[in-house]
Amino acid sequence: MCFTILPRLLPGPVQSYPSMYPITGYYGAPAQQQQSYPTIPSQAAPVSNKSPITNSAHSANYYQNNHPQQLQQHHLPQHHYNLQPFQQQQHPPYTTSASYYGPQSYHASPAQQSQQQQQQPSLVPMAVSGPGGPLYPIVSYPSAPGSSQYGTLSSSQSTTQMGAPLHQYGAEPPASSASGHSGYGMAPPSQVAPTVNGQGSTAQNAVHSHYSQTSQASLSYNSYGGVTQSSGGADADRPPSGTPSASVHSSPGHHQGGDTSSSSTGSASPVPNSYDSLEGGSYPESMPPSSNVTNQAQPYGSYGYPGMQSAYRQGPASHTDASPSHDLYGQSNYQQYSQPFPSLSELSAALGGLSGVPELEVEALRPINLLQERNLLPPRPLEAPEPNLSPDLKKVNCSPQTFRCTLTSIPQTQALLNKARLPLGLLLHPFRDLQQLPVITSNTIVRCRSCRTYINPFVTFLDQRRWKCNLCYRVNDVPDEFMYNPVTRSYGEPHKRPEVQNSTVEFIASSDYMLRPPQPAVYLFVLDVSHNAVEAGYLKYFCDSLLENLDKLPGDSRTRVGFLTFDSTIHFYNLQEGLSQPQMLVVSDIDDVFIPSHDSLMVNLKESNELVKDLLKSLPALFSQSRETHSALGPALQAAFKLMSPTGGRITVFQTQLPTLGAGKLQSREDPNQRSSSKGAHHLGPATDFYKKLALDCSGQQIGVDLFLLSSQYADLASLACISRYSAGSVFYYPSFHYIHNPAQLEKFQRDLERYLTRKIGFEAVMRIRCTKGLSIHTFHGNFFVRSTDLLSLANVNPDSAFAVQMSVEDSLADSSLACFQAALLYTSSKGKRRIRVHTLCLPVVSQLSDVYAGADVQAITCLLANMAIDRSLSSSLSDARDALVNAVVDLVSAYKSNVSNLQQSGLVLPAAMRLFPLYILALLKQKALRTGTSTRLDERVFAMCEFKTQPLQQLMRMVHPDLYRLDNISDQGALHLNDTVVPQPHLLHLSAERLSRDGAFLMDCGNVFYLWIGKCCNEMFIRDVLGCPNYASIPPNMSHIPELETPLSERVRAFLDWLQDNRAFSSTIHVVKDDASAKATLFQHLVEDRSEWASSYHEFLQHIQQQVSK
Repeated sequence: MCFTILPRLLPGPVQSYPSMYPITGYYGAPAQQQQSYPTIPSQAAPVSNKSPITNSAHSANYYQNNHPQQLQQHHLPQHHYNLQPFQQQQHPPYTTSASYYGPQSYHASPAQQSQQQQQQPSLVPMAVSGPGGPLYPIVSYPSAPGSSQYGTLSSSQSTTQMGAPLHQYGAEPPASSASGHSGYGMAPPSQVAPTVNGQGSTAQNAVHSHYSQTSQASLSYNSYGGVTQSSGGADADRPPSGTPSASVHSSPGHHQGGDTSSSSTGSASPVPNSYDSLEGGSYPESMPPSSNVTNQAQPYGSYGYPGMQSAYRQGPASHTDASPSHDLYGQSNYQQYSQPFPSLSELSAALGGLSGVPELEVEALRPINLLQERNLLPPRPLEAPEPNLSPDLKKVNCSPQTFRCTLTSIPQTQALLNKARLPLGLLLHPFRDLQQLPVITSNTIVRCRSCRTYINPFVTFLDQRRWKCNLCYRVNDVPDEFMYNPVTRSYGEPHKRPEVQNSTVEFIASSDYMLRPPQPAVYLFVLDVSHNAVEAGYLKYFCDSLLENLDKLPGDSRTRVGFLTFDSTIHFYNLQEGLSQPQMLVVSDIDDVFIPSHDSLMVNLKESNELVKDLLKSLPALFSQSRETHSALGPALQAAFKLMSPTGGRITVFQTQLPTLGAGKLQSREDPNQRSSSKGAHHLGPATDFYKKLALDCSGQQIGVDLFLLSSQYADLASLACISRYSAGSVFYYPSFHYIHNPAQLEKFQRDLERYLTRKIGFEAVMRIRCTKGLSIHTFHGNFFVRSTDLLSLANVNPDSAFAVQMSVEDSLADSSLACFQAALLYTSSKGKRRIRVHTLCLPVVSQLSDVYAGADVQAITCLLANMAIDRSLSSSLSDARDALVNAVVDLVSAYKSNVSNLQQSGLVLPAAMRLFPLYILALLKQKALRTGTSTRLDERVFAMCEFKTQPLQQLMRMVHPDLYRLDNISDQGALHLNDTVVPQPHLLHLSAERLSRDGAFLMDCGNVFYLWIGKCCNEMFIRDVLGCPNYASIPPNMSHIPELETPLSERVRAFLDWLQDNRAFSSTIHVVKDDASAKATLFQHLVEDRSEWASSYHEFLQHIQQQVSK
């Protein structure tokens, strides 16, 4: 092993370096202090793999409280470390020292599970609800066996492969729910294990073997945020005996930022919703933070509640959030009833059947013959269908932008679902940017004692003291402090509390929801500096962007950063405060990577700010003459893992070529001659499991890895993407990236990077999805690691990633009129607060097939089928996945024809709600991810597949089926009037060349890119007023912006473009395409209704479907 200190940056004597794993406490705390954390008594959850549980209120200044001298010293103290030579380190490449990180097993032993389940109830004293209030003892029940199983599968399942067909049905099953599992090829529940991206529980098995070697004290990791049978932590139950309910105190260091959590011991004090200061990070430019935040009011009486923030005031909801309620808290959603606490049967009666909105049902079920009707598109982009609920329930239901189900009317049985030939699943965007979010601080987070559901708008209050869970129907007691409503300052109205008035809420979690003190925001940048990277020229733009946004990185005074560069060797950077300039340390032994210095490579951003800036200014020039062509990505990632393991955080990797050295090296697998093959694509899966294993290790240490691939050649993204897929990271890909030759990619890279660096982030997160008893989840889609049947581990969570789940009806829902779904995301904010974001969705249960079709959400169904098809192409073949998608259309047409439609007419008949289904499936088949017969680079195909698995629905649908508008004749008819701005609303056009005309200008919205196509004979007034060019010939060939001209037409066009951009995380680039330009081909390939050399037209596709149906 060897490493050198390069004198180019800082001459000086070689220092002695501590061992790879110094015996330290958290975040650099000396070892002696580690014992000083107060611990919970033995009834609590077992010890974490990283830190003792504490029962003090962990505010953001926890670390300052426990380690005051650390903040006052500029240099991290080195005299606490044991110095050892590197040769004594015997650790494998990326496993961790058990003695340093503590026990790491993630599952409790059977004996421990049974012991926990047999615990007797214990009395827990409640916090005083107000001055002089009485103490009410509350019975604390340990979780009963199987109590966490509602909406999940039992834990005694054996693992089976879930690569079942998208659509393959056996004979029609009887109406009993027991045999209703043939839909989508599902095995009976007793045989089905949850699948990670359709690949079975292999990831879990892999991780078990890896972590079991250090399992001294068996630990259920799920208690970190979850509720499993083995969990004895907060999420499984109330605090254990002897642990008083602690209030969440505010952090004095954060008052300047507006984070004024209540320090009173009262309940449910809503913290001021200065969401930006609470969370860190920023909004997309097109979506500024809400400006109607009002000054804090005086505390309520003697209860010590902080003032009501803007989200709690009665006023119009923000236009960006589709919450149906405008009067968020003012009216009780039970006001129409004579008694204040309606029973479930009364709710059901109020709900009614579909007959309540006959006109909606009639329209959704109107039979449409697709072979005769040409104009199927609505004038405006499709909205999510509204569930058929009573107005009161609609008003408080979850926004479809956050939570969406493929069927807004849930079939009563699996047999009915099979009959409908439609998939049942959820699409979830849990951490999306919100302008208004009720944030609640409370001593008691009220949850069902049986299934651990959080109280929500759809529970039933039997009386003032009892509420019935809407998922498992257990009757629970209302805690005394929940009787007080901090919003109305009244007592005795628990149904008017903010938690019961909003389907999306965020709780400030107490120490019961922590297995260690909340981690700081930690960012490590791993940069490819090989010759290939220098040629591409990305490094300068990365450094410029980070310099510009350094102060906008989400975090607080504890934020830490580090840098690591690599080619054939690995370069670390000593940025310890006190140095005159950064110091580069080079490790050339890539076969046994070690960390040359533990306390100076990841530094406090505030303390080392100037050194970080110096490094970013000097990095591009430092490697500008590099001739090193090799890339040791694998060893660089191993080094990054070792650097980040003590804390967790985010690793951002920039790579420009195929890794060629050390662990994880890859060879080219692409055959350019096969790019146009009509038989499908090969090598869609990884060539090695190195990146997946490393990702699972990262996930175990709360490290997320994001990958930026900027490559002009094949780089085997199928293998590299595993590092992000299993660590809950993101993948960004820029094919043919070059800072001079490809300005469009450079601009996209810069925009993406700015958003990436400044967007909100959650650390050490877990997410659980619960659903009504009788429903079960069986497959997850997205980037994460499945820790148990229904608990997703998300080392990092970001506002731009979405998830999908497939579901089945396990038991008949005949006794229910409503089905509910709840997603709970437990995370640490960049400000060091433990928080729980909860979303609850309520939908009606129906027994008629026509009602199922009337409530079908065609876009959600398309997105879920896309996820299933991606899994199929990986587990089976691309052609198999394509056939399955075509069969999905055939099955639906056949089912509708035989079961619902009474019309015996010939043709292709579907209900109006599903009229766009064949068009969307055809569009899917023409996407890069799934198309055949046309030249598609393997990396581009794999990246398109990654996007299908992680993009939110709205973004995905624009990629699949772009929106096309004509702009040269826009008028103010039907325009929106927003803040003195007139936003025209041109009608959508079908994606066919026959809808384009040479005398017009047309805008195509593909989600991440706009194309403005200018016809040869386009009106010169439009060209002059909007593009600023005198005529068509003078339009430059690579025009990529719309100038700000003071003409009415320019203002209208820009207002429309800005309106389309609204709510998008990543700002879209725009390309002005001339009729005769070569770029026209790029635009025309999105015209999915037209025939191409390799794919049929929409009309031909319908005829093919009809032939299959009539077979």
